[in-house]
Amino acid sequence: MGMAQDFYHKFASVRERYGQASELLGFDLARLSFEGPEAELAQTDKTQPALFVHSFVINEILKERGILPSMVAGHSLGEYSSLAAADVFEFSQALKLVKLRGQLMQNAGERVKGAMAAIIGLDYLAVHNICQRASRRALVDLANFNSPDQIVISGTVNGVELAMSLAQKAGAKRAVRLNVSGAFHSPLMQPVLNEFLVELDKVEFDRPSVPVFSNVTGQATENPAEIKMFLGKQLLSPVLWTETIRHMVQGGARCFLEVGPGKTLTFLLRRIDRQIDATAVGTVEELEKLSERLL
Repeated sequence: MGMAQDFYHKFASVRERYGQASELLGFDLARLSFEGPEAELAQTDKTQPALFVHSFVINEILKERGILPSMVAGHSLGEYSSLAAADVFEFSQALKLVKLRGQLMQNAGERVKGAMAAIIGLDYLAVHNICQRASRRALVDLANFNSPDQIVISGTVNGVELAMSLAQKAGAKRAVRLNVSGAFHSPLMQPVLNEFLVELDKVEFDRPSVPVFSNVTGQATENPAEIKMFLGKQLLSPVLWTETIRHMVQGGARCFLEVGPGKTLTFLLRRIDRQIDATAVGTVEELEKLSERLL
């Protein structure tokens, strides 16, 4: 809890955005983000809008200060924040999609109980083979390629638990069940895909102001039609984060900013490439330190 609370109190523009978001969402996003209850905020249909708005308002302030991206990428939900940062769609359009995405993913998780887990200390091939073995008994597959030694799996509860057990026997350092409400980035999202695609098709995507890197391919694109297609595929497809970061580095990226709450991606970036200069910008204090450094 407390996401963006310091920005809310410091910047009038942030308070205005939270007012717009609350009206669109149908609940007081500022109250929920700052005060909870935590159990409600942890629900996917509430978590996703809260995370998106937090990162969006920080991106706006960065732009106001002349701190602009030369390319963008986002992890899972973060892809929507990256597209907004690249001016692909407006705040209200993006938030409507995020709201629907969260609701549909929540619904899918309630229809079929799913799970996700992070396997740490095994490479892609080892985790792939484990999922293949476990899938003979229950659905489980690769979901997020977070770093060379951290792979997230997704599937039915039985499938994920079996794969976790096999991973530990295979020498994984850790196999950690994630606190999520469904099997995201897996075939268990298929039942809600068509409804999402219908609404996605209604949104007009502009050409991005900078290259955007897709979760689905790990590659850059500036084609609005491709971006829209990949957002649909993203619900079921693995997040190719390791490939994304490597391609961004190959494209000339040297300084990465993680915009939003926490420092998870900053940690992962350093696991992918120790030479990467990564800075988290999720609080006013972090923003001011960055401003002093860059401006």
